[in-house]
Amino acid sequence: MDAAFTAEQDEMRRTLREILGKRCGPDEVKAAVRTAAGHDGELWRQLAQQLGLPGIAVAEEYGGVGCTPADLVLACEETGRVLLPSPLLATAALAVPLITALGTDAQRSALLPPLAAGGLTATLAVPGPALSTALALTGDNAPGDWAGGGRAGGVQARAGADGDGGWRLYGEVAQVLDGHSAPLLLVAAHTGGFARSRTLLFLVREDAPGLVRSRQTTLDETRPQARIQLRDTPAELLGADTGADAGAGADTPGAGAGVGVLAALAATGRTAAAVLAAEAAGAAGQALARTVEYVRGREQFGRPVGSFQAVKHRLADLYVQVQAARSAAYYAAWDPRQGGLALAQALEALRITAGEAIQLHGGIGFTWEHDAHLYFKRAAADELLFGPVHRLRAHAAHHAGLFTTPQEKAVV
Repeated sequence: MDAAFTAEQDEMRRTLREILGKRCGPDEVKAAVRTAAGHDGELWRQLAQQLGLPGIAVAEEYGGVGCTPADLVLACEETGRVLLPSPLLATAALAVPLITALGTDAQRSALLPPLAAGGLTATLAVPGPALSTALALTGDNAPGDWAGGGRAGGVQARAGADGDGGWRLYGEVAQVLDGHSAPLLLVAAHTGGFARSRTLLFLVREDAPGLVRSRQTTLDETRPQARIQLRDTPAELLGADTGADAGAGADTPGAGAGVGVLAALAATGRTAAAVLAAEAAGAAGQALARTVEYVRGREQFGRPVGSFQAVKHRLADLYVQVQAARSAAYYAAWDPRQGGLALAQALEALRITAGEAIQLHGGIGFTWEHDAHLYFKRAAADELLFGPVHRLRAHAAHHAGLFTTPQEKAVV
């Protein structure tokens, strides 16, 4: 394993940090999240056109940059430093991998080029507060309660009566990242009833009849979310329906049913976890840097606060946490199978660092309007969406067989 970054990666990081440093101060972030889109559209277009950010991991044949997911992880460490509100996570880390893995040739050719160019954004809509389960981060994503399980609730899909291959969706989805603004939705839904229940993914356009979207109030405004209602809404199946789960291999491109969908969601979850870990590590590093800068200048009893030994020890502990999170994120970029553990390490580091940042800023840090709370809100909201940390670790330990007895291993 060569852990050194290439010259191109270093240049991308430098350029991205320079752009974001000019356009993403705390005041600019707060202003961007309060727009109708929830992000700075002009900055998003600049990042797409100048750096090809949304198309980093998209193949060149579809108009992308043709880099690896590791490059996306590296870029997201920089976006995490400034808590950039953008469609990058939902589009590049969730929607694009699923379309690439499951879409037909026609769907990939039609959707990936505009997604890579940044002119089109997309997101994944999973019924209920179960995004981390659907992505197999905190539990196995076998068909079940996370998507309705064929019973009432979740989203149900019914084949069109006209026989043209169309589908109709019914149900409601809460907590959809960028769901109020993304023109393209990838909706997970159940079909086949209870006896033949299977989870499929469907493409829903923003102008589809019966689609109702409403932006929700969230703890972390830099991760805007929406509630999606589907009322007899026409949808297009992502991929080609093979009819039976057994007929869709886990790695079969275009397999739109059962096993293929669940495997694609799990693979997407591993990459998304590495991206999120890098974001959290970047945010934790920036929160620590801002805190160090503050305690160097803030004086108490005639000397800088940062000169007290107790403060030095706390900052040293935070530095170790941040560096461990960064190392874990880089390792997950190389080996996405470790994404869940890296995400747990990074989310914990961000939560602890953000909390200490508030305390070390003293009385001003406890005011809700202080910039330190942007990082605290991101830490809390991301753990609610993609965690919690103890479940991420427990699921990883279960798959690694850490708690399996020798007798159970023999049976397996």
